[in-house]
Amino acid sequence: MDNPNHLALISKTHSLIAAGDISGAESALAELADTEGDNALMVVLEQLPPKDILAVMREYDDSKESVVNLLVTPEQFARAMVLEKQYKDLTHTHLRNMVNAVIFRDGADTLEFLTAIGDLEGGSEALANYFAEKWSRIEAFARTGHFESFEDDGEMLSEDDLLASLYVRPRIDQDEVADRDWMQLAWLLRYECRDLFVETLLVLRAKARAHDMGQGDSDDVEEDDGKFETSDTDRGKATPAARESDEESAI
Repeated sequence: MDNPNHLALISKTHSLIAAGDISGAESALAELADTEGDNALMVVLEQLPPKDILAVMREYDDSKESVVNLLVTPEQFARAMVLEKQYKDLTHTHLRNMVNAVIFRDGADTLEFLTAIGDLEGGSEALANYFAEKWSRIEAFARTGHFESFEDDGEMLSEDDLLASLYVRPRIDQDEVADRDWMQLAWLLRYECRDLFVETLLVLRAKARAHDMGQGDSDDVEEDDGKFETSDTDRGKATPAARESDEESAI
């Protein structure tokens, strides 16, 4: 039987998030962990909608630890992550902070998180959004094994050639890019989750092509040297309709 206190907390958390009180929702969840233990919170997280878990995680503040970020499972995180695009955060600042805080948390199995993300429809797109501001450097990493920019000759490696190139010996060690940020994540994808790396790069390329063609749905792509610029956006804000529209497909 469901715990009545847990059901009440789930309802309270949902109401607080709907009202825009993300801090209040996180405090209510943290209070449960303090009073009943981490296992109780994990039970509640299993019952919370992915969009509610996302709302709490994406407001990550590196000045304090979030108990949700510390306890969310790879599967829960992946289901929430694929919904993040609904916030229309063109800079993807919240997405990148959230991903780094969770998959590089102490004791985490980063590859387990990446596998869970890759298993979901929309996972490679979510990762492409994470890397959007580093598009050219990810392309360089795919082609050369280094992150330095290169002179673009207009030719892209085919999918088959790209896959073949990923099996060469790493030119840089993981220790050299162990920054708990995008370089380390890219390294792990290229050398430990190759298929997902290719899928992510192909999504990035498609977004770049769409941007060059002036298509409106490509405004996620943003190059760190200014080649793919986008307009400003209201970061951290979303309408209820936007938060809910993809929920069913992501669960």
